[in-house]
Amino acid sequence: MARNFLFLLGSTRSGGNTETLARQAAEQLPEGDSARWLRLVDLELPGFRDGRHTEERDRPAPTGDAATLLDATLAATDLVIASPLYWYSVSTPVKHYLDHWVNWLYTPGLDFAQRMAGRTLWGVTALADPDHSAADPLVGTLRHSARYMKMNWGGVLLGSGVRPGEIAQDTEAAARAKTFFSSTPKPAALA
Repeated sequence: MARNFLFLLGSTRSGGNTETLARQAAEQLPEGDSARWLRLVDLELPGFRDGRHTEERDRPAPTGDAATLLDATLAATDLVIASPLYWYSVSTPVKHYLDHWVNWLYTPGLDFAQRMAGRTLWGVTALADPDHSAADPLVGTLRHSARYMKMNWGGVLLGSGVRPGEIAQDTEAAARAKTFFSSTPKPAALA
């Protein structure tokens, strides 16, 4: 069965190490699988307001770039968060995207949680530290988000690089990229 991958680029710059690593992994997708790429920083999303416990709980359907992002999210069988490690977690654009999931959960008629269940969440990140345990908070953020949404967990492809282009020196990450999307995802609750 063909899969539809949505690659969400969370860096504030184009062509960085995380994006390069994600593109290396995407080159290995089987024929028939599709890949769509969205750069989160280029989308004009409204500021997030948490209205869950107020009279603003039921949110109207998103419009503009937020609707584009929602539609792309729901069309994907596999979501790939490509976020550099910023202060030991996901980047601001990725956090902003995940915050919008809260509003989508409370958008009448959208059934966001039910529609996300069973899809697969993956991550790709480049970090400065060759000790990849520094990325544990980022990995936890994504894994716990997948578990909350009853998604499958594909894991996180980690690589090391500081300045743009340095990811090319991480031959171990390049080798992992070749088989990353061929691994079998697990229900996030069991990962």
